[in-house]
Amino acid sequence: MSHSHDLDDPGLRAAALEALLVEKGLISTDAIDAVVEHYERDLGPRHGARVVARAWTDADYRARLLADGTAAVAELGIGGLELNTLVAVENTPEVHNMVVCTLCSCYPWPVLGLPPKWYKDPAYRARAIAEPRAVLGEFGMKLPQETAIRVWDSTSEVRYLVVPMRPDGTDGAAEAELAALVTRDSMVGTGLPAAPAGAAT
Repeated sequence: MSHSHDLDDPGLRAAALEALLVEKGLISTDAIDAVVEHYERDLGPRHGARVVARAWTDADYRARLLADGTAAVAELGIGGLELNTLVAVENTPEVHNMVVCTLCSCYPWPVLGLPPKWYKDPAYRARAIAEPRAVLGEFGMKLPQETAIRVWDSTSEVRYLVVPMRPDGTDGAAEAELAALVTRDSMVGTGLPAAPAGAAT
């Protein structure tokens, strides 16, 4: 007799629990969505933002991060099975990096929190490889034609963290101030860090 092990999948278990709580009127789907969005956009990516801000302010740490991402984030107390092999890639004026997982949605949860819905969408996963400049344009990023785009395909063994370029006008900013500018999308390569307060737009 065969048995289904579907409920061994944490995602399915969470979905079943959510459905039960909503059905019993204990929580609304809007409340759940708000919590998930907060974790995706704010709480979850804070660890990655600390890593990027440290790399912006400490050249030695930046070198260690680019050489061995797993060991470098462990210095800040960040770890987990999803980071067994974390590779940090650095944006420059010449090269812009973006991350995709074409086979599933492998994602460095300990530094970026929950993956956004678009990251798991088959259209993003296919088009990021085939036409990355067009995809970035849809995210509002218009890169100069001379800037090369390098797409990194995550796997269950290797995951990537993009180190975006430090925003102009942040000389002398404290590490915590810089971390507040680092967005989740900038660490995936589909966005840029926020501009500092008072910066010209």
